[in-house]
This record gives sequence, C-alpha cells and structure tokens, in this order.
Amino acid sequence: MTTQRSFKARVRARMEKTGESYTTARRHLIKTVEPTTASIAASPPAPTEPTATAAAAQTERIADDLISARTGRGWAEWFALLDAASATEWTHTRIARHLATEHEVPGWWAQTITVGYEQARGLRAPGQRRGGGFEASASRTVAVPALRLFEAFADETARARWLPDVEVRVRTATAPRSFRADWAGGPTRIVVGIDAVGESKARVNVLHEKLTAAEQAAELKVYWRDRLAALKALLETDGDHR
Repeated sequence: MTTQRSFKARVRARMEKTGESYTTARRHLIKTVEPTTASIAASPPAPTEPTATAAAAQTERIADDLISARTGRGWAEWFALLDAASATEWTHTRIARHLATEHEVPGWWAQTITVGYEQARGLRAPGQRRGGGFEASASRTVAVPALRLFEAFADETARARWLPDVEVRVRTATAPRSFRADWAGGPTRIVVGIDAVGESKARVNVLHEKLTAAEQAAELKVYWRDRLAALKALLETDGDHR
C-alpha cells in the first residue's frame, strides 16, 4: 500500500510539472519502473498459460473526470447509486441495462461503469470477466471525425494499413459507433466502440474478449495500445491518403 501511494504521488507530481492527464503521466512513469519490451510486433501475441500478471483496475485506467464528463457522475457517485440498488446481487447484464435504461448512460459507458463497479466490489479481478475468462482493453482519442475512425476498422484496405497480418471476420459494423469481429479465426473477438468528441475528434475503445489467461490479457493490452498509437499517427498525418 505504501508503495502504491508513493507511486501515485509521483504521478501527481509529474502531472503538475507537465500538465499531462493522470493516465498519461502514469503510463510514462510505469515505463521507468517496469521492464520494457524492446519492440511490439505487429502480429498479436500467442496465448499463454495463466500467471499472476495484474491488469490495471478500471477506476485507475479511466479518470474520474472523464467518467463524470461522459455520464454525469463520477466513480464514487455511480458506486453509491448501485450499492443503494443492491447491484452486487445482479448479473453484469442487469447492471449495464439498469444504467442504460434508468440513467440513460450510453451503451459503452454503461459497460465501463459496470466493469469498474464489479472490480471495486470484488465481483471480478481487473482484466477478468464475471464468468472467469479474461479480457484486454485499450482506448485512444484521435483528431478525426467518428465516421473516419469507424472506417479505419470497417474498411478492410484501411484496416490493413495499421493492423497488418491479422485476419478478422466481421460480425457486425454499425457506422459510426460500433464494430465487432472474430479475431484471427477465433475463439477470441474484439468489440470496438467509437464515441464522438465534437465534430473533428473521436475516442475509440477496443475490448478484446474471450481470453484464457491473465498474461495473455496483459500482452494484448500492450499490443492494442501500440496498434491504436499507430492508427492515431496514420489518421492524423498526411500518410492517410486513400
């Protein structure tokens, strides 16, 4: 606990010095204290056996001010509201549906809050689903309209430019909000949500589901951060000529 508090203090100190968000400052500091892989291959990592590798909790990965801006409440407020409704006794689907229907939380954010709540109440470990499997997620804000970001996933030629050597079988694609596909022949799959941030900026969230090991989830989290960084660079530079 002391180590964790010390690290958080370093993150806040960096935020004050650089003006970065908590998530960005945390990511830079993690690179200085954890072993760094020399490079991340463009192809996805192979499945591995379960280990004790831990993923970041939802409440650490997504800042409280971002949750508040997108949903009207911060983490603590949502947790108190769900506690009052005895949501610890509910299934994942029921919690997410309650947030969407009773509180008008957009679908992706309803899922985000649900996962954060389940982790905070010990119903699942970070990176783990309620049913026992694992998942990995990553997100990125890109300075292009939501439809352009959607096309980078839905259009096969465009997708190959930043996600090469990967076969996906598209399940559903609803412009400009969502994209679902089986990954490299299965059994895992990706769920992509796109949230417009004004007319010329959008945020993409990728959830890689049906993983079997904590270490696999951790490796895919790094992989997706790398691939979304490549996507951002492609779309925000002159290299995106089609």
